[in-house]
Amino acid sequence: MRSLKKLSLFLIIASVMVVAAACGGGTSKDTTGGSTNKGTTTKEISGQLVISGSTALQPLVAAAAEEFMNKNPKVSIQVNGGGSGTGLSQVSQGAVQIGNSDVFAEEKNISGLVDNKVAVVGMTAAVNPKVGIKDIKKADLIKVFTGQIKNWKELGGADQKITLVNRPDSSGTRAVFNKFALGGATPAEGITEDASNTVKKIINETPGAIGYLAFSYLTDNTVTALSIDGVQPTAENVESGKFPVWAYEHCYTKGQPTDLEKAFLDYLTSSDVQTTILPKQGYLPVTKMQVERDAKGNVTKK
Repeated sequence: MRSLKKLSLFLIIASVMVVAAACGGGTSKDTTGGSTNKGTTTKEISGQLVISGSTALQPLVAAAAEEFMNKNPKVSIQVNGGGSGTGLSQVSQGAVQIGNSDVFAEEKNISGLVDNKVAVVGMTAAVNPKVGIKDIKKADLIKVFTGQIKNWKELGGADQKITLVNRPDSSGTRAVFNKFALGGATPAEGITEDASNTVKKIINETPGAIGYLAFSYLTDNTVTALSIDGVQPTAENVESGKFPVWAYEHCYTKGQPTDLEKAFLDYLTSSDVQTTILPKQGYLPVTKMQVERDAKGNVTKK
């Protein structure tokens, strides 16, 4: 009888220990940047992502992708440009996993996509440094891009012929600039380039040149960013709504994101990216915006 009691006591103690072990467990490291309470096994992600679209968003996504791959060595991410229209079209067709865009998919009449707003980007006109102006009235900016003003001396600048540098019709940067800087006016013919970095290079190398660039490309003095109506193109002025030429940066997926897509999108909106990579690349966090804008361009205070 005594041995039976000892055996029962032993079985009870053993059961309690098993339950305690099951309920406990350490905090596992999540390779996407967060942490989970799912035992001690590290969740490892793998696979490939191809991303295309907005060249205004490309520097941020490329920088984040590099860091993400460093944290997740079994993941491969390829980030291509091509313009917002290309990104939206390719993700809609299933040719890429994520389509980057400066415009809402509704503006391109594309449906069936899931929107992920990862940042805000300001845009402004940029000129060759020898043009000799740093501020321009919106009315004059429209006249410059529609060909009504053909020489910078008409605006108090150098005696130089104006050369327009545009993005193609598929460009989200072009759509945003035309809508909010030019009031919907159609630019005159000029040089047309597919990528923002090429636009910047041409402006720098061409006397009298003017184009438009996202703030993320205005990181040095090779081109001069113009104030519009006396309002400087700064992050603070975009956040407050004083500077009107800005856009959300969208990462679209076809339907709900897969595990790998979601892991990367979560990383893009994580504090690691939003507080370090994002501002260094010239972007603004969506959370800092004091105004918001819908697909029709209507702006309201938050």
